[in-house]
Amino acid sequence: MSEASQALQKIARGTGIVFAGTVISMLLGFLSRAVIARYFSTGEYGVFNLALTVLNVVLVIVMLGFSNSLPREVAFYREKEPQKVADLTSTALIIVALNSLFWVGVLLLGADELAGLFNDDRLVSALRVVVFALPFWALTGVIIAISRGFGRVREMVYIQNVLYPLIWLTIVLSLVLLRLPFTAVFWGYVMAQFLTFAVLLLETRRIGLITFSLSVRREVAKELVLFSVPLMLVGILNFLMTWTDTLMLGHYKGSEVVGLYNAASPLARLIPVFLGSAGILYAPIVTPLYAWGKIGEMGRVYRILTKWIFFLTLPLFALLFLFPEVAISFFFGQKYLAAAQALRILSAGFMFHTLLGLNGLSLLVIGQPKLNMIGDTFAVVSNVVLNLLLIPEYGMTGAAVATAVSYFVANVFRSFWLYQRTGIHPFGWSYVKPLVIGFFLLGLVMVSPLQVSNIWWAILVLAAFFGVYIPLVLLSGSVDKEDVELILAIEKKLGVDLGIIKKVLKRFV
Repeated sequence: MSEASQALQKIARGTGIVFAGTVISMLLGFLSRAVIARYFSTGEYGVFNLALTVLNVVLVIVMLGFSNSLPREVAFYREKEPQKVADLTSTALIIVALNSLFWVGVLLLGADELAGLFNDDRLVSALRVVVFALPFWALTGVIIAISRGFGRVREMVYIQNVLYPLIWLTIVLSLVLLRLPFTAVFWGYVMAQFLTFAVLLLETRRIGLITFSLSVRREVAKELVLFSVPLMLVGILNFLMTWTDTLMLGHYKGSEVVGLYNAASPLARLIPVFLGSAGILYAPIVTPLYAWGKIGEMGRVYRILTKWIFFLTLPLFALLFLFPEVAISFFFGQKYLAAAQALRILSAGFMFHTLLGLNGLSLLVIGQPKLNMIGDTFAVVSNVVLNLLLIPEYGMTGAAVATAVSYFVANVFRSFWLYQRTGIHPFGWSYVKPLVIGFFLLGLVMVSPLQVSNIWWAILVLAAFFGVYIPLVLLSGSVDKEDVELILAIEKKLGVDLGIIKKVLKRFV
């Protein structure tokens, strides 16, 4: 078995648990959002989203890019210089702890000015409460990143993806049942982040995963920060791509429109769920291939993985793109239907982001984080300019167009540089043919006179869609031997017999 196949099987086995945790996290997170959106007014829901958006901006700065650099750095040094790993992890924790405390002070002092930007005094009290979640949130992120570098996903799945959203949902439901005022939501958020961090800290100490030390190794800190700063800038740029629409809608249109838009935006951001799940293990597993110069094997992993991510993402994309009114009504209620067109546009942008694969992580693996930063800079500039031009006149629809275009620009740049540096790209014939077939069938459904009034009719239509799509993909000769090997790995991991699926795939290899 080739090293590419072995890497794919490792990713497949680990991605299963990561995906399960991600789905649980998103489901519980949606329930929490839905409860807040339905129980409080659209304006209060907008304030909630603005407060978390500001906190997310600061979190990116506090983390200094460590959430992306540590999995790669820990995996690399475990392979090349294992004696440096303990110093690396302790240094990262101390730097982030001190940085988070500094930014807590900054936000407490600047809450009035930030609220003034959005013309909403309710944001002042929200920020002065929710800011205390920052240190717990940041340190949780660092510990999770370190555990990923050791090839572990349990801490991320069980604590970050399951325990945290469960705690948060429990708190939200309790607030509603007790009929507590809106400000209690933010105290509940702080409590959820604190409890998550406390459990994670106790667990990592129990298993001895991380060696805690109060000393900072200067040379290790310098090396880590120099590698991570471009990733922090990329993180800021990614954040701007992600949340500029919300921030500028808040500035131009107010918290009511932000509340409406944040029914569409979280739904569309579900589309990269498989991409993100696979990415958790991708860097630690393919980094050794790159470290030993096996670019061809790395490229094979990239192509097969991208094809599978597309297959798994297509059903969700089809639902949100073809039937946005049905999706919004089902999750958030009729009062958010005005965001349906924005959901369709955002879905297209995130699907393009998904179908090009893990290009940004691959640039990180080959030691080129600055290229991510350059591409994202172009994307952010286009995002800001388009938001300035489109939001005043077109509101939510203009914001959605700006975000979709920014993701298009960022991914084109990443994929171009990845191909230029390594020759890696996803577009083999076994991937191009399913793409063409899928989008052709989506077009047919779009122009058909179907009237879909609820989620159950939408599911029936999509079942018919895939009843046609899957046989066409098989007949097109798009199955590779690695696809069969992946099925075997999944079968072994799940402990179930996938005999029929194996027989069908083997006949079309």
